[in-house]
Parts: sequence; C-alpha cells; structure tokens
Amino acid sequence: MKKILSLSLAALMLLGTCAFAFADDEADSDMAYVQDKGKLVVGITEFEPMDYQDEDGNWIGFDADMAAAFAKSLGVDVEFQEIEWDNKELELDAKAIDVVWNGMTLTDEVTEAMECSNAYCNNAQTVILPADMAGDYETAEDMADLLFAVEAGSAGKNEVEALGYSFTEVPTQADALLEVSAGTSDAAVIDLLMAAAMVGEGTGYEDLVNTVNLNSEEYGVGFRKGSDLAEALNAFFLASYEDGTMEEIAETYGVQAALIDQTALAAEAEAAAE
Repeated sequence: MKKILSLSLAALMLLGTCAFAFADDEADSDMAYVQDKGKLVVGITEFEPMDYQDEDGNWIGFDADMAAAFAKSLGVDVEFQEIEWDNKELELDAKAIDVVWNGMTLTDEVTEAMECSNAYCNNAQTVILPADMAGDYETAEDMADLLFAVEAGSAGKNEVEALGYSFTEVPTQADALLEVSAGTSDAAVIDLLMAAAMVGEGTGYEDLVNTVNLNSEEYGVGFRKGSDLAEALNAFFLASYEDGTMEEIAETYGVQAALIDQTALAAEAEAAAE
C-alpha cells in the first residue's frame, strides 16, 4: 500500500511539473499573449508606400495592409502605433508594441536585437537631391561636401556615417525630405521604395530627385527576441505569396517588382535543413 501511495504521489508530482512547464510555455508564447488580448499592436512611422494615412486618417500601405491581413489570420484586431524609430527595440521589449513592420532593413543590429521574419521586399538606400543640383553630384564620392538629413537609427544614417559625411538626424524619413525641400540640408538618404512614391514628377516633391543608390538591402519584420510570431508570419508570407494575396496588395501600392519569392525562400530553408 505504501508503495502504491508513493507511486501515486510521484505521478501527481510529475503531472504537476508538466502542467507548470506547459503553463510556462504558454506564458512565453507571444502568439498566446497577442491572441489573449485580442489585438496585434504594430509599430510604424509615416512611410509611403509602406505605412501612411489616407484622407480619413486610416493607416494604409503595403505593410499596413499585410499587417492587417496577418492579424486577421491570428483571429485578432490590428492597431497601428507611431513610434520613434530609434526606440523600436525598447518599444518591443516593453510590450508597448508587438511588432515592428515598417520597411525595416534587416541589418546585423536588427537581427541581433529582434526575432525577424524572412525577407519580403528588396530595397536600397538612395540619395535625394534638388533636381537642379543632381547633375553636379553623379557619384557618392562627389557628395563629400554635402550636409545630409537622415532618419535617426535608420539604414540611411548607417550608410552616410560609414562614408564619413556630415549629417543631421531627424525623427522620420519624411522629415528628411522636408529638410532638403526647405534647403536646411543639401541632401537626404531614404529608402528607394519611399523615393519612388514621394519624389519626382507627379509627387509632392517634384523639385527633388533620387540619384545614387548607396547599397542594396532587404526588408523584414521584427518581433521580440524568441517570439513564436516570427515563424507564424513566415508561414503567412508563404501562403499569401502562393495564393496571390501578397502580389495583389503590392500592386495596389506599386511595389510588386520589389517582392521576394517566398516559395523559393521556403525551398532554400528546407534544403538547408536536410
């Protein structure tokens, strides 16, 4: 009888340990956390054509529409929250936001600080100049004497800093364009996808042009380190690429040529795992 009692107590202790471990796993799950509160809070900045507001104040753009679709696939609402780009990791870790989804370049710094999705768009950092100056600055080397406006904490800032050129930091890439348009900075460095939507003929900055591309890069989405939402988003990216949803949304905002083949990425990952 004592032996049976001892075995029963041991079994109860084991079950209790397993239940505690399961509860702990649930507590560590970002997906469970987001689904429990019923919303996915997306950290963004004003960045056409990825995240920007329509006339009614609703957030639209390729990233905004994809984020809303992903939230729907999780069974939750989406909420967009503007952030200071330089504080994006702090906002994530403090759970003020659940994800950074804003044309974010997958730099070493980003991938070390966040749990990142697969890349989904190609991009570059490009130099913006007044149209009447562009002919005098045809290479990056020609621009050593210019004062650049760059978004704080951005890939554009990293490129200008690496060149050793003078720059002033502003809160957003849109502010960088304003600096050049106002003449308070000579040039700006912003994302090529943003430049295609915001400068040149037919835009609000017809007097500005994009000139030299300083690099090539890829966009990804960032979650808290260790988050299980990154794997869920990769699966969503693959499904939406294969059923045409991703391309349809991309065509709405003119970024379809920049899409990265998610089927090919999945095949590469599967081959690497074998």
